[in-house]
Amino acid sequence: MVDRLVNSEANTRRIASVENCFGSSGVPLAMQGRVLVGEGVLTKMCRKRPKSRQFFLFNDILVYGNIVIGKKKYNKQHIMPLEEVSLESIADNQQYRNGWYIRTTTKSFVVYAATSTEKQEWMAHINKCVEDLLRKSGKKPVENHAAVWVPDTDASICMHCKKTQFTFIQRRHHCRNCGAVVCAGCSAKKFLLPQQSTKALRVCDACYERLTHVPPSSAAGSGGVGASTGAGAGDNKLNTTTTTTGDSSNDEDSDEETASPGGESHDEPRFYGDNSVLSAADDSSTALASPYSTTSVPTVSSSLDQCVQSSPAVTTPSSLC
Repeated sequence: MVDRLVNSEANTRRIASVENCFGSSGVPLAMQGRVLVGEGVLTKMCRKRPKSRQFFLFNDILVYGNIVIGKKKYNKQHIMPLEEVSLESIADNQQYRNGWYIRTTTKSFVVYAATSTEKQEWMAHINKCVEDLLRKSGKKPVENHAAVWVPDTDASICMHCKKTQFTFIQRRHHCRNCGAVVCAGCSAKKFLLPQQSTKALRVCDACYERLTHVPPSSAAGSGGVGASTGAGAGDNKLNTTTTTTGDSSNDEDSDEETASPGGESHDEPRFYGDNSVLSAADDSSTALASPYSTTSVPTVSSSLDQCVQSSPAVTTPSSLC
């Protein structure tokens, strides 16, 4: 289904619409062979609290950004090459449901869908794109991924020394190797993690001790909270030279500090190429029903088509970022 959309007018229009939604804050996404597979809102577990993020799944990359104006304007664009992506389901608990890990070599985090059906759809489509991409390139899955950072709210004291109480003055820090929340005293050292950055990054004392006693080739992702080991895959066959835009784990996750607009409705995700979508008379005008709404939603243009109809995107003021 994805292959038949490669050179279609609908796919070209959708990708142009995504670019327009990001405006000058994003990078060009249109390229030969690239297909927009689906899009929708997911809740991303950020350092301080869960936040809504708009996600776009392509056949070779996964893109997400902050919601500035719902269905019309996004910023803080992050691009993740699918060759590096690995998913892992998370069991439901009393507080969070329908979640899974999204892991890459440079950044890993947790996302939640509104319903179990949406979770299954997202994971199935992402895994299918990764499988197809690896099959075509003949490469093996990446096994070495960045650690998932422990949320600030999950640690009131240093996870290393178990003594330091975090306060307004005593700040929290994250070990870039294991993702643990530690105090400044327990993370004063830095170590080069080549897959995450060309510069030495902050690591906790425990990780520094382990990393300095293992061969350099095994240093990255050598252990700890959320880390895994193994050899990475090579460059993507499709052009993904822009896939590291502000998306490494050592950038203090600057997008996490921006406020998401309140009251964003989580429309059901849209996956292009599905039989159910292609069977519609006009696949660009199917209604998007909010899973949180108790009333029926009239037929409206899709979120991507609304972007085309809206005025040209302008640079978002820093106050909105």
